[in-house]
Amino acid sequence: MKRILSLLIISVVLLSNFELKAQDESAVEEVMQDEVMQEEVAEANFTQELKNRFIEGGPGFMGIVLACLIFGLAIAIERIIYLNLATTNTQKLTEEVENALKSGGTEAAKEVCRNTSGPVASIFYQGLDRADDSVESAEKAVVAYGGVQMGQLEKNVSWISLFIALAPMLGFMGTVIGMIQAFDKIQAAGDMQPSLVAGGIKVALLTTVFGLVVAIILQIFYNYIVAKIDSIVNDMEDASITLIDILVAHKK
Repeated sequence: MKRILSLLIISVVLLSNFELKAQDESAVEEVMQDEVMQEEVAEANFTQELKNRFIEGGPGFMGIVLACLIFGLAIAIERIIYLNLATTNTQKLTEEVENALKSGGTEAAKEVCRNTSGPVASIFYQGLDRADDSVESAEKAVVAYGGVQMGQLEKNVSWISLFIALAPMLGFMGTVIGMIQAFDKIQAAGDMQPSLVAGGIKVALLTTVFGLVVAIILQIFYNYIVAKIDSIVNDMEDASITLIDILVAHKK
């Protein structure tokens, strides 16, 4: 009898613990669902608010500022992809070229460069292509082709800086025009009423806000691109010096 009572007590305790765990899990799930719903609502409210503010700013200047953002981002993304593809493990490439030059000569080293992408490999190829003439010819080829590769890296970057400068300027122009229209309303009404000009001033300031936001976004991408270009150029210069040293040692 005592054993039966003990088993019943243990069963009741286990069932109660199981129910408590189930309740806790359901409570946690409800809290998580509430948080997800709140995030979705907040995101929807933010998107709707942004859309409303954009419409209030007027299609004229706001559309031009948006075009600056779209074109600037398109160029920035294209440059980032290009620069990431142009990044090469310079140390590994230098070792492979040196080993190929020792074992198979200039043609073997050129084959290594042909099978490697990036501006460093292209510079190496140009230098090796003229290495049979003299080390001075190879050095001149490396310097000349290095300038060509720098031009390729910096291609279209100036357009991003143009959009960075243009977006806030257009925003300020929209603000000035909006203020002029507000004062025209005051002059036409012959009375200084806040309600008469508040809407026009708000619309005018919205163009400035959006112009500054666009400039900030593009500035972040621009700084990343410039830093990436500087890094690749430094690798190109170091690799070029190393290649000339390798060719001098090979000639000896």
